[in-house]
Amino acid sequence: MPHGKLKEEMATHIASLRRYAIALTRNTDEAEDLVQECLSKAIAGADTFRPDADLRVWLFRILHNVHVSGLRRRTLENAVKADAEAAGLETVAEPAQHRHLEVKDVMAALSQLPEDQRRAVTLIATEELKYEEAAKRLGVPIGTFMSRLGRGRAALRSMLNQAKRPKLRLVGGSE
Repeated sequence: MPHGKLKEEMATHIASLRRYAIALTRNTDEAEDLVQECLSKAIAGADTFRPDADLRVWLFRILHNVHVSGLRRRTLENAVKADAEAAGLETVAEPAQHRHLEVKDVMAALSQLPEDQRRAVTLIATEELKYEEAAKRLGVPIGTFMSRLGRGRAALRSMLNQAKRPKLRLVGGSE
């Protein structure tokens, strides 16, 4: 399915995704963030969407997985915070804006990957498939899949490290 048509069809499900997100989070602000993250992941993984699959089911599965991942992350963060407090250490929470910027950077870097590498990385990152399942879905041998995944991850790391480096300029150079 072309990306433009897929995005149009995704828009028809936003209201129902929002209702489901509110039911999960019981908070409208968190629900909006959840829907936004769900749609971002769906757009990033649009290449993995099978045209014969039900888009609504696919979107709800992504939303549910994003929600469950968030719950796990918060549980882990709370456990780490509790351990740190018990050990007498002070923790500093990362600002939410920083996470949004990181997601934006990752999405931009992901879009620059070659198609085969982007699909491999996206299947593992968003669908949370096992390597063998992802290779089967792409119809490639496991060795080929692992190679694509490794090259994709390395390229992402490189691009993200480049983005984090401060841009230096020569000040007071000789004339």
